[in-house]
Amino acid sequence: MEQEMSGNEDKPYVLWLCGFPGIGNRRLCRLIELCGSAERVYHAGRDRWRQVLSARQAEALEQYTEGYRPREKYAELQRQGIRLVTLADGEYPRRLREIPDAPYGLFVRGQLPDEGPAAAVIGARDCSQYGRFVAEKLGEALGRNGVTVVSGMARGIDGISQQAALNAGGRSCAVLGCGVDICYPAQNRGLYEMLPRQGCLMSSYPPGTPALSRNFPPRNRIVSGLADVVVVVEAREKSGTLITVDMALEQGREVYAVPGRITDRLSDGCNRLIRQGAVPLLNPEDLLEDLLKRRGGSVGPQDPFAGAAEADAPADLSPELAAVYDALELTPGTAGEIRERLPEQYRDINLNVCLVGLCMKKLAVQVSPGCFCRNLSF
Repeated sequence: MEQEMSGNEDKPYVLWLCGFPGIGNRRLCRLIELCGSAERVYHAGRDRWRQVLSARQAEALEQYTEGYRPREKYAELQRQGIRLVTLADGEYPRRLREIPDAPYGLFVRGQLPDEGPAAAVIGARDCSQYGRFVAEKLGEALGRNGVTVVSGMARGIDGISQQAALNAGGRSCAVLGCGVDICYPAQNRGLYEMLPRQGCLMSSYPPGTPALSRNFPPRNRIVSGLADVVVVVEAREKSGTLITVDMALEQGREVYAVPGRITDRLSDGCNRLIRQGAVPLLNPEDLLEDLLKRRGGSVGPQDPFAGAAEADAPADLSPELAAVYDALELTPGTAGEIRERLPEQYRDINLNVCLVGLCMKKLAVQVSPGCFCRNLSF
């Protein structure tokens, strides 16, 4: 192999190579290894490229390169406040460097995770109130105790846990399946804007790359690769979340799963993971103890999960509304199931009116027609 080159002078050419559609990380790394640097790949020409690429790909790379101005493109990247961190850089995250197929280039807005403990928190996009509560409390506990929360900023469990960590004054890293200049999903705009100030936005895809479905499985290996452990809060039996779990296991990461009722389809994936050997997450203290002992930290005595479903009704509720509130659980129930949990003296009240009243006060949520649960996010 020719003598390797490193440093900022090579980054305009790394940007050029990362932007070539469909090259993939493995072929990109092989080209750089073959030529010694991205700049040498740029000048190598089609015949040399064909030692790694097919004839059609080499021709496409030649066409892509015509008129490309690497230094101009790199200057534009810097003007956007986006950094390109490569495997040749000392600041490249150590945990990520050690995984198979580590991404050669990372596009970053914000500050890369330090060497402190980190946990990936992942789960269902369409999560339940139970999953939302667990993700919020877990993210808050991790953030407050100095554990970086890594996830994909997706709707549901991912974004909820990250937002909770930031709200607690902690740090979070979002690994995107698009360019870091794109907020996806749009509903997480507030989180997207907070992350560079209290962590970072990261992607192996150059700016301008749209959020295509094929980008997300490769993205998931980075989520697990940046973390010491992976926590699954909610997942269906056949869930994209489990792709990340498979990658985590290949990387030697410990997997935790939040157990749920055997009748809840959103808990099927977690319950099956526990059956297969994942560690059941019963409270954040166990996870924190495992993580923080690596740097001699300690964990406070309070369990944020404790008493979640038994919290007292707000004092300003009428006796009827208070009774209905006490009968609600984190798991959705029908009006008939809720009535069965009411004290005898309240069995004949107009339950639907009470449930609508609690929803108007944001103390309850109707998750589907006729099914209600306690709202823990008010």
